[in-house]
Amino acid sequence: MQLKHIYIGFLGLIVLSSFAMIQDDNIILDLKLLTTQTEFESGSSITLKFSTSKMSDLILYCSSSYGTTLLSPKVEKSTITYTIPDHISNKSGQVQWQLINGNNSLFGQFNIIPKSDVATMETYIGPPSIEAGGTDYTMLVVIPTDRLDNPLPKNTLVNAKHQFLSSQFSDSITTNHIIAYTTIYSKNESGRMLVSSESLNTNSKEYSITVFPAIPTHFKISAKQPHNYADGNQVTTFETSVIRDKLNNIVSDGTYVSFFITNSKGNKLKTSGTTINGIAKAMMIHPDHLTQWTVKGYVDGISESDPISVNFKQVIEDFDVTFSNNNRLISIGPLQSFMNQLIPDGFKVELLLYKNDKLLNILTKTSIDGYVNFNLTSNIATNDTYTIVIKSAGLEKTFNTINVW
Repeated sequence: MQLKHIYIGFLGLIVLSSFAMIQDDNIILDLKLLTTQTEFESGSSITLKFSTSKMSDLILYCSSSYGTTLLSPKVEKSTITYTIPDHISNKSGQVQWQLINGNNSLFGQFNIIPKSDVATMETYIGPPSIEAGGTDYTMLVVIPTDRLDNPLPKNTLVNAKHQFLSSQFSDSITTNHIIAYTTIYSKNESGRMLVSSESLNTNSKEYSITVFPAIPTHFKISAKQPHNYADGNQVTTFETSVIRDKLNNIVSDGTYVSFFITNSKGNKLKTSGTTINGIAKAMMIHPDHLTQWTVKGYVDGISESDPISVNFKQVIEDFDVTFSNNNRLISIGPLQSFMNQLIPDGFKVELLLYKNDKLLNILTKTSIDGYVNFNLTSNIATNDTYTIVIKSAGLEKTFNTINVW
């Protein structure tokens, strides 16, 4: 019986001890935030200090735009202190914290502001080329940041500066949502524009914007010839006037100009060139027969010139044709030019071979030393009677019933 009483008493002590432990775990500490500062400069040392009625090592939960972290305190007598780590204190923005104390928790927040100096000017500008005339523009975007790469506060003053030709301009703008921006319009002239920005005595590097001329306007063309004979050898040079835009700016070097040529038969030829100092040049070899060219210049899809006419005189008035070697060897020449000189090598001559008005073959050769020779081998002409036509320089000679054997 005595043993039973001892057992009951021991069980009671265990229950009372457990109840005391539960009561101890649920004690609500008397915590109070001692730190009154709610705004800190980035990069500074930030600590949160609390007073406590009992020694405790409660965990502080911190959250910012750069992530979350749990901090352990430094306990000294009746205070606990939490030091904010650098990866949070170096970045501007709002930081929220929470200290859990049973069912009652302490909440709060503080702000980290950028340093009051500018270390870098993060700058964006574009497009890098615009058109003259005052309607096209480029945009300058500036993000001034401190040495810890934090953007500066709203309404930080930024001076946007640009230089064009002999003039300089400055525009005062302020940051909003971390950026400051402005549009820079072109002037009536073409050239190169230099752009920079400055904030709190810190300057950005220099940026360059090219102001191109506007689209070309109507222009004129001309033709230069060493002579006006159709010798198939010399070259005619076509040249534009100085091509300008509507504001009288010379168009950019490299502007592509096409010259379309229509001859007397309605056939089309084309040559082209690109502008240097507003002038484009292109060349075309002379025809080999009497003709007239109508020439017109185009900046494709944009502007054009008035047409001009270029006339070519007949360079060869007549030529001799001789037959030999059973009429299989046909010699044409001498081919003489406008001063009776031998035509330059490379002048084209054609031989057309007919049988009963049916074209059998076309042979083409070019002159050497003023002569052209055709050899009608058995592969070209068997032993028979043919009509042979010789064409050159727009002239044509026909030889009927030529017996080839």
